[in-house]
Amino acid sequence: MALLKDLLYKVSLVSVSGTTDLDIKALCFDSREVMRQSLFVAVKGTQVDGHDFIDKAIDAGASAIICEQIPAKTVDKITYVQVNDSAKALGVAASNFYGNPSAKLNLVGVTGTNGKTSTVTLLFKLFRALGYNVGMISTVENRINDEVLAATHTTPDAINFNVLLNKMVAQSVTHCFMEVSSHSLVQGRVAGAKFKGAIFTNISHDHLDYHGSFDAYIKAKKMLFDSLPSDAFALVNADDKRGLVMLQNTKASKNTFAIRTVCNFKTKILSNTLQGLELEINHKNVWFKLIGKFNAYNLTGVYAAATLLGENEDELLTILSNLSTAPGRFELIENTKDIAAIVDYAHTPDALEKVLSAIQEFRTGNEQLIAVVGCGGNRDKEKRPLMAEVACRFGDKVIFTSDNPRDEDPLSIIKDMQKGVKPSHYKKTLVIPDRKEAIKTACLLAGKNDIILVAGKGHENYQEIKGVKTPFDDKKILEEILR
Repeated sequence: MALLKDLLYKVSLVSVSGTTDLDIKALCFDSREVMRQSLFVAVKGTQVDGHDFIDKAIDAGASAIICEQIPAKTVDKITYVQVNDSAKALGVAASNFYGNPSAKLNLVGVTGTNGKTSTVTLLFKLFRALGYNVGMISTVENRINDEVLAATHTTPDAINFNVLLNKMVAQSVTHCFMEVSSHSLVQGRVAGAKFKGAIFTNISHDHLDYHGSFDAYIKAKKMLFDSLPSDAFALVNADDKRGLVMLQNTKASKNTFAIRTVCNFKTKILSNTLQGLELEINHKNVWFKLIGKFNAYNLTGVYAAATLLGENEDELLTILSNLSTAPGRFELIENTKDIAAIVDYAHTPDALEKVLSAIQEFRTGNEQLIAVVGCGGNRDKEKRPLMAEVACRFGDKVIFTSDNPRDEDPLSIIKDMQKGVKPSHYKKTLVIPDRKEAIKTACLLAGKNDIILVAGKGHENYQEIKGVKTPFDDKKILEEILR
């Protein structure tokens, strides 16, 4: 329980009608969850506007309302708080309601188009190995030490986010590493949170169906850095030209990592094979289990962040050299057929190009590369032909298939993809909408030492078709077929 006036601390107010000396027992933005003495926050969503449910919330027992427009007809003894942005107000109020848990631990946010999950997972594993109690919030799963909690979004809603952080504080967690999506920043899900640091991995074409333009997408990512306090660190990939943009206007200490560019934390790739990476990081030579140039960036960012958090550099490199990747991120599937079968979450043109480029780095030229690629339904259509073009540019054979078609016709999605195929590449493509059959065909086409890449779903263990999620795991299917 908390007083309404305490929950409104640091909320940007337009007007208040009624008393703020109210006891609040619950905070809700879903009218179906309202109980007596609740504070209901009317948030404008992409599908539903919470303002349409204010009366329902009051009928259910809400004693205070946060909204962007005061209703034309108000109810006596109900306090109405008008704000410019209800979503951000919800984030700040949620943080206050749960005792500002983010300020009680070292919270580090990772944003960017690709590499977020790998970076967060590596940081979690690293700090666990260093002996800390650690939390993780990611696309794959949320964790408190060895306890696994299901993840439904890359970044939870503002209330569940603070509930999770509060639980971490109660279990003596000292560090929490989290993915911060562009959606969550625009929707105020992390508003009110105090970050110890923020990491920018890279940025490329993604989520333009939501943000509307690439410029808006960049500005969304930048919101994390603009909100950092002066005692935090900002760490960006200087090889991405938008990295330095993220540092503009931030109050935090400014730090960079890179492979090509002059920076604070410099890495040189000495060897890159299917067995691993040998890197020179800040003049120290280290061998790592992870594969590919993109993982050289991930490892450098993780090393830099841990150093900025005050850890010993030599101990960090020793532990990092033994860590494995996140599930479904450039994951090699063991088999007895001498086929290099790889599962990866790549679902953007840039991510797919990075994975295929990584494979290209250790190809001998005597093997064929077979790529199984699809695109999700009800999502950014602009990237579909780009995904197909990238796959055909690198692959010797390319099989177009379903990803999560959702409410769309899989063949319609594939037709959008085919618009990106050059006439000279027509002969190398196949269309097999059934994803299992597509993977099976790739395995039948592959011979000894050939490479199969199954891209798009990675760690996901389901396929979503017409609103129904059915079990589907690329890794398990590959293992089953190659057995």
